[in-house]
Amino acid sequence: MTDRVYPSSKQPTNGTAPTTTSADAAANPSFPATKSQLYGASRPLYRPQTKRHRYRRSCCCSCCLWTTILILVLILLVAIAGAILYVLYRPHRPTFTVSSLKVSTLNVTSASKVITNIHLNVTAKNPNKKLVYIYDPITISIITNDEIDIGEGSLGSFVHGNKNTTLLKAAITSSNRQELDEASAGKLRSGLKSEKGLPLKIKLDTKVKAKMGALKTPKVGIRVVCEGIKAIAPKGKSATIASTSNAKCKVDLRLKIWKWTL
Repeated sequence: MTDRVYPSSKQPTNGTAPTTTSADAAANPSFPATKSQLYGASRPLYRPQTKRHRYRRSCCCSCCLWTTILILVLILLVAIAGAILYVLYRPHRPTFTVSSLKVSTLNVTSASKVITNIHLNVTAKNPNKKLVYIYDPITISIITNDEIDIGEGSLGSFVHGNKNTTLLKAAITSSNRQELDEASAGKLRSGLKSEKGLPLKIKLDTKVKAKMGALKTPKVGIRVVCEGIKAIAPKGKSATIASTSNAKCKVDLRLKIWKWTL
């Protein structure tokens, strides 16, 4: 039989360093750990980030841009349509004047109640050739310059044709339950005794829409305020005529968001 020779398990002693393989290094790590080993152990794995947020941001920017462009285009179209209508129809505001104001009764009782019976005539003019105004019922109130309520009345709805002048007649009366405070009653009594007359203001409130051929505008609120009227209370049974020579009426468009003064 032949003898088998086995390599010695002892390390060589000739001064040369032993060689280690990668498997041996992984199985037997060196202690203490090196800086590279510690950094590699604590460093998280790299995961590439997705670009979804950039895509969403670009979509939002695109939507905002197109919405803005659409709004600007609509505003431009409305402006062009308004300019065309103005050139075609040349709209003008209606005018109102106080034709007459006849006072049959106007006094203050001992109980500080106002008793009023006034007949009012107002002339409305439509100077437009192709524009028709359609008015809702009109509420009328007469007050003094001190904002003391004298009486109220109303007018029915009517259609104001083109190049038309309409005379509006209304009866102004006071409510029997209307009672003034002492200060207001004193001011009203002294005003009725004045030889120059009692300054009054007339307010007409209604809604109106314009008709241009087959086109109708939405209804808008208007208020007509007439100032410069001076009334004298009758001393007997005969009525007095108020002075309206200096009366001037102003028309205000009363919209929901803002108010335009014509």
